[in-house]
Amino acid sequence: MQGNGASPGWTFLTSHARVLLAIARDPGIRLRDVASHCGVTERTVQNIVADLEAGGYLTRSRAADGRRNVYHIDPAAPFRHPSEADHEIARLLELLGPRPDRLPRHDGAERAPRDR
Repeated sequence: MQGNGASPGWTFLTSHARVLLAIARDPGIRLRDVASHCGVTERTVQNIVADLEAGGYLTRSRAADGRRNVYHIDPAAPFRHPSEADHEIARLLELLGPRPDRLPRHDGAERAPRDR
């Protein structure tokens, strides 16, 4: 375990999972912003989004302004690997996706975490 702040040689989530989670947090996010957030190239994100679309995990449509894409995730889609295929990606999104209690409020203030 590295405690010096250096990046580990591996992580638990794939780039596909990171891209999916970034889109779940902001369905109108630009792919260049996803790339920056995930630490990969924009071309890599384009390929991952194409994979996720082809696999039925997300669809895209045009925003009302006609300039941006808006992504829609199918939370009922199963994981691809046979050992997790009996689980839906909704569980991953619930665990690591957007937390309504931590999203900014419309007045710009952050919501306080709820007691559990």
